[in-house]
Amino acid sequence: PGKTKMSLTSSRLVWRCLRSFSTGVKGWDSPNLPKGYVAEPSPVKGETKKMNLVEAIRSGLDIALQTDPTAVVFGEDVAFGGVFRCSVGLQAKYGKSRVFNTPLCEQGILGFGIGLAVHGNTAVAEIQFADYIHPAFDQVVNEAAKYRYRSASLYHCGRLTVRAPYGAVGHGGLYHSQSVESFYAHIPGITVVIPRGPSQAKGLLLSAIRDDNPTFFFEPKALYRAAIEDVPVGDYTLPLSQAEILHEGSNVTVIGYGAQIQPLRQACIVAKEQLGVSCELIDLRTIVPWDEDTIIKSVCKTGRVVIAHEDTFTGGFAGELIATIQAECFLNLEAPIQRVCSWDTPFPLVYEPFCVPSKYRCFEAIKKVVSF
Repeated sequence: PGKTKMSLTSSRLVWRCLRSFSTGVKGWDSPNLPKGYVAEPSPVKGETKKMNLVEAIRSGLDIALQTDPTAVVFGEDVAFGGVFRCSVGLQAKYGKSRVFNTPLCEQGILGFGIGLAVHGNTAVAEIQFADYIHPAFDQVVNEAAKYRYRSASLYHCGRLTVRAPYGAVGHGGLYHSQSVESFYAHIPGITVVIPRGPSQAKGLLLSAIRDDNPTFFFEPKALYRAAIEDVPVGDYTLPLSQAEILHEGSNVTVIGYGAQIQPLRQACIVAKEQLGVSCELIDLRTIVPWDEDTIIKSVCKTGRVVIAHEDTFTGGFAGELIATIQAECFLNLEAPIQRVCSWDTPFPLVYEPFCVPSKYRCFEAIKKVVSF
């Protein structure tokens, strides 16, 4: 009496969490297992500098403003650097007419960006958290995505890029930790890009800004300061809609994107050490339009697939990948495709470590698919 009982949904979540943490623990003290973020070599030749993800994003924005006199950067608090400090110093360098604050109105930010892009500007809008793009859903779905189509290509807002931090961060809770990519992947006319680290983020951001299609660029905020790499200081781009094979393998195709690449790397290493399983790890990079050819070729080689993302199980983008893989690679599959996702609950606060796909859950999925 007097105590609130745990809801059925919460109790199921805790049970699943305990189960996921009680399996697959052996071998996680391997000396070959990376501790923290795995830095990657520079994707292009030339001078590099140590940057975290925030600094790499800032460097990309700086180059975009420097090389394109029509480019403008705007959003809530971006004038002093933004809540995550990605635009620090840019207003002082380029002036108040090119880097400026907006009212706290996401629908207004997106509508303003669409108008700028239609009239020939390169518009780079920041939404402070991806969770809050939803108030502007009508502007995205019925305006940005359809502008070119409804005018028979006479007009378009292709030079609109929307940046937003997304995903788990350790303490964000319900309204600051959601993965929203599947909402916008569903809309024809929108490109969705998610980088896995600093050097990828800078190159992909510049490609997104210069692309002639409205693009959503979701930045994994858990990596903002945790990910540090040697990032090229100059101007460079990386291809959109092209997945990257990070490790070649022969037994299982493992697919992810964004911050999820880190636990997948660890799961692949332990799978090799404990099970003798060779995993081919692929970073999707662009969610839509996604690179079907690379995925299909890999699956036809391995015959087994594991897909992981922070979005929920139901309606997550893994379902779209699975549908295509089943249609194109059915006779090559040796086991049911496994997906590792967040549970179908509102994003929890204290239970966050148990909700997002952990290295343990990813390893168990690999183990299950090779044991079928």
